[in-house]
Amino acid sequence: MEHRCDWCGTEEIYVDYHDTEWGVPDPDSRALWEKLILDGFQAGLSWITILKKRENFRAAFAGFDPHVIAEWDEAEIARLLADPGIIRHRGKIAATIGNARAWQRIEARQGFDRFLWDYVDGQPIQNRFRTMAEVPAQTPLSQKISKDLKAAGFKFCGPTIVYAFMQAVGMVNDHLVGCHCHDRVAAMGAGLDFGAKTG
Repeated sequence: MEHRCDWCGTEEIYVDYHDTEWGVPDPDSRALWEKLILDGFQAGLSWITILKKRENFRAAFAGFDPHVIAEWDEAEIARLLADPGIIRHRGKIAATIGNARAWQRIEARQGFDRFLWDYVDGQPIQNRFRTMAEVPAQTPLSQKISKDLKAAGFKFCGPTIVYAFMQAVGMVNDHLVGCHCHDRVAAMGAGLDFGAKTG
Protein backbone atom coordinates (compact mmCIF):
# COMPACT_ATOMS: atom_id res chain seq x y z
CA MET A 1 0.00 0.00 0.00
CA GLU A 2 1.34 3.43 -0.96
CA HIS A 3 1.71 5.96 1.83
CA ARG A 4 0.86 9.60 1.18
CA CYS A 5 1.00 12.91 3.01
CA ASP A 6 -1.91 13.05 5.44
CA TRP A 7 -3.45 16.22 4.03
CA CYS A 8 -4.62 14.76 0.73
CA GLY A 9 -7.13 12.33 2.26
CA THR A 10 -8.79 9.81 -0.04
CA GLU A 11 -10.88 11.88 -2.48
CA GLU A 12 -9.71 11.04 -6.00
CA ILE A 13 -9.21 14.61 -7.23
CA TYR A 14 -7.07 15.40 -4.18
CA VAL A 15 -5.06 12.18 -4.36
CA ASP A 16 -4.36 12.74 -8.07
CA TYR A 17 -3.24 16.31 -7.39
CA HIS A 18 -0.95 15.12 -4.60
CA ASP A 19 0.53 12.33 -6.70
CA THR A 20 1.03 14.18 -9.98
CA GLU A 21 1.36 17.93 -9.30
CA TRP A 22 2.07 18.94 -5.72
CA GLY A 23 5.77 19.44 -5.11
CA VAL A 24 6.80 18.85 -8.72
CA PRO A 25 9.31 21.59 -9.70
CA ASP A 26 7.60 23.96 -12.15
CA PRO A 27 9.75 26.24 -14.34
CA ASP A 28 6.89 27.74 -16.37
CA SER A 29 6.39 31.46 -15.78
CA ARG A 30 2.69 31.55 -16.65
CA ALA A 31 1.87 28.37 -14.73
CA LEU A 32 3.66 29.75 -11.67
CA TRP A 33 1.52 32.87 -11.88
CA GLU A 34 -1.68 30.83 -12.19
CA LYS A 35 -0.83 28.84 -9.09
CA LEU A 36 -0.02 31.95 -7.09
CA ILE A 37 -3.36 33.48 -8.10
CA LEU A 38 -5.27 30.34 -7.15
CA ASP A 39 -3.46 30.19 -3.82
CA GLY A 40 -4.61 33.75 -3.26
CA PHE A 41 -8.21 32.74 -3.96
CA GLN A 42 -7.77 29.89 -1.48
CA ALA A 43 -7.20 32.31 1.42
CA GLY A 44 -9.80 31.46 4.06
CA LEU A 45 -10.89 28.33 2.17
CA SER A 46 -9.61 24.79 1.64
CA TRP A 47 -7.45 23.92 -1.36
CA ILE A 48 -9.82 21.16 -2.45
CA THR A 49 -12.53 23.82 -2.88
CA ILE A 50 -10.27 25.63 -5.35
CA LEU A 51 -9.15 22.40 -6.99
CA LYS A 52 -12.74 21.41 -7.75
CA LYS A 53 -13.32 24.82 -9.34
CA ARG A 54 -9.97 25.07 -11.12
CA GLU A 55 -11.30 24.37 -14.62
CA ASN A 56 -14.08 26.92 -14.06
CA PHE A 57 -11.44 29.43 -13.00
CA ARG A 58 -9.38 28.71 -16.10
CA ALA A 59 -12.40 29.23 -18.35
CA ALA A 60 -13.45 32.43 -16.57
CA PHE A 61 -9.93 33.88 -16.47
CA ALA A 62 -8.95 33.33 -20.11
CA GLY A 63 -6.72 30.37 -19.34
CA PHE A 64 -4.90 32.55 -16.81
CA ASP A 65 -3.17 34.49 -19.56
CA PRO A 66 -1.73 37.48 -17.67
CA HIS A 67 -1.42 39.53 -20.87
CA VAL A 68 -5.17 39.25 -21.45
CA ILE A 69 -6.16 39.77 -17.81
CA ALA A 70 -3.93 42.84 -17.47
CA GLU A 71 -6.24 44.66 -19.90
CA TRP A 72 -9.44 43.93 -17.97
CA ASP A 73 -11.53 46.60 -16.27
CA GLU A 74 -14.64 46.98 -14.14
CA ALA A 75 -16.82 45.27 -16.77
CA GLU A 76 -14.79 42.07 -16.44
CA ILE A 77 -14.94 42.29 -12.65
CA ALA A 78 -18.74 42.50 -12.90
CA ARG A 79 -18.80 39.49 -15.24
CA LEU A 80 -16.70 37.43 -12.87
CA LEU A 81 -18.77 38.43 -9.83
CA ALA A 82 -21.77 36.93 -11.63
CA ASP A 83 -20.00 33.62 -12.38
CA PRO A 84 -21.14 30.92 -9.92
CA GLY A 85 -18.35 28.59 -11.03
CA ILE A 86 -15.61 30.54 -9.26
CA ILE A 87 -15.01 32.18 -5.88
CA ARG A 88 -16.86 35.48 -6.23
CA HIS A 89 -14.74 37.81 -4.12
CA ARG A 90 -14.39 41.33 -5.51
CA GLY A 91 -11.08 42.00 -3.76
CA LYS A 92 -9.47 38.82 -5.05
CA ILE A 93 -10.79 39.34 -8.58
CA ALA A 94 -9.57 42.93 -8.71
CA ALA A 95 -6.23 41.84 -7.25
CA THR A 96 -5.85 39.27 -10.04
CA ILE A 97 -5.97 42.05 -12.63
CA GLY A 98 -3.38 44.06 -10.71
CA ASN A 99 -1.29 40.93 -10.23
CA ALA A 100 -1.34 40.33 -13.99
CA ARG A 101 0.14 43.78 -14.51
CA ALA A 102 2.74 43.13 -11.81
CA TRP A 103 3.60 39.82 -13.50
CA GLN A 104 4.09 41.64 -16.81
CA ARG A 105 6.59 44.03 -15.27
CA ILE A 106 8.61 41.23 -13.67
CA GLU A 107 8.36 39.03 -16.76
CA ALA A 108 9.68 41.82 -18.98
CA ARG A 109 12.51 42.62 -16.60
CA GLN A 110 13.85 39.17 -15.77
CA GLY A 111 11.18 36.51 -16.19
CA PHE A 112 8.77 35.62 -13.41
CA ASP A 113 10.19 32.11 -13.29
CA ARG A 114 13.72 33.43 -12.81
CA PHE A 115 12.48 35.95 -10.23
CA LEU A 116 11.04 33.14 -8.09
CA TRP A 117 13.59 30.40 -8.59
CA ASP A 118 16.48 32.75 -7.80
CA TYR A 119 15.28 32.74 -4.19
CA VAL A 120 16.34 29.09 -3.92
CA ASP A 121 19.31 29.38 -6.29
CA GLY A 122 17.43 27.41 -8.93
CA GLN A 123 17.32 24.29 -6.75
CA PRO A 124 14.33 22.94 -4.79
CA ILE A 125 14.84 22.94 -1.02
CA GLN A 126 14.73 19.31 0.08
CA ASN A 127 13.03 18.94 3.45
CA ARG A 128 12.75 15.67 5.32
CA PHE A 129 9.75 16.09 7.57
CA ARG A 130 8.32 12.95 9.12
CA THR A 131 5.03 14.32 10.42
CA MET A 132 2.65 17.06 9.39
CA ALA A 133 3.31 18.75 12.73
CA GLU A 134 6.87 19.47 11.59
CA VAL A 135 5.78 21.27 8.41
CA PRO A 136 5.77 25.06 8.90
CA ALA A 137 2.95 27.35 7.79
CA GLN A 138 5.51 29.95 6.73
CA THR A 139 9.26 30.48 6.81
CA PRO A 140 11.65 33.44 6.80
CA LEU A 141 12.08 32.85 3.05
CA SER A 142 8.34 32.90 2.37
CA GLN A 143 8.16 36.09 4.41
CA LYS A 144 10.85 37.67 2.22
CA ILE A 145 9.23 36.56 -1.03
CA SER A 146 5.87 37.84 0.20
CA LYS A 147 7.39 41.21 1.03
CA ASP A 148 9.10 41.44 -2.36
CA LEU A 149 5.95 40.42 -4.25
CA LYS A 150 3.95 43.08 -2.43
CA ALA A 151 6.62 45.65 -3.23
CA ALA A 152 6.28 44.63 -6.89
CA GLY A 153 2.52 45.29 -6.79
CA PHE A 154 1.08 41.87 -5.91
CA LYS A 155 -1.81 41.40 -3.49
CA PHE A 156 -3.13 38.32 -1.65
CA CYS A 157 0.39 36.96 -1.31
CA GLY A 158 1.03 36.85 2.43
CA PRO A 159 3.82 34.61 3.78
CA THR A 160 1.48 31.68 4.48
CA ILE A 161 0.02 31.83 0.96
CA VAL A 162 3.54 32.10 -0.45
CA TYR A 163 4.76 29.07 1.48
CA ALA A 164 1.80 26.99 0.28
CA PHE A 165 2.69 28.15 -3.23
CA MET A 166 6.36 27.21 -2.74
CA GLN A 167 5.30 23.73 -1.66
CA ALA A 168 2.93 23.30 -4.59
CA VAL A 169 5.36 24.38 -7.32
CA GLY A 170 8.30 22.44 -5.94
CA MET A 171 10.44 25.29 -4.65
CA VAL A 172 10.43 23.18 -1.48
CA ASN A 173 9.86 19.44 -1.29
CA ASP A 174 7.52 19.04 1.67
CA HIS A 175 6.29 15.55 0.89
CA LEU A 176 6.79 13.64 4.13
CA VAL A 177 9.69 11.21 4.00
CA GLY A 178 7.24 8.32 4.42
CA CYS A 179 5.26 9.47 1.37
CA HIS A 180 5.82 7.52 -1.83
CA CYS A 181 6.25 10.81 -3.71
CA HIS A 182 9.09 12.22 -1.61
CA ASP A 183 12.04 10.53 -3.29
CA ARG A 184 10.55 10.83 -6.79
CA VAL A 185 10.03 14.58 -6.38
CA ALA A 186 13.53 14.92 -4.89
CA ALA A 187 14.97 13.20 -7.95
CA MET A 188 13.11 15.61 -10.23
CA GLY A 189 14.85 18.50 -8.53
CA ALA A 190 18.31 16.95 -8.63
CA GLY A 191 20.51 18.47 -11.29
CA LEU A 192 17.95 21.05 -12.33
CA ASP A 193 18.71 24.74 -12.28
CA PHE A 194 15.71 26.86 -13.08
CA GLY A 195 17.60 29.96 -12.12
CA ALA A 196 20.11 29.62 -14.96
CA LYS A 197 18.31 30.41 -18.20
CA THR A 198 20.10 30.59 -21.52
CA GLY A 199 19.28 32.42 -24.72
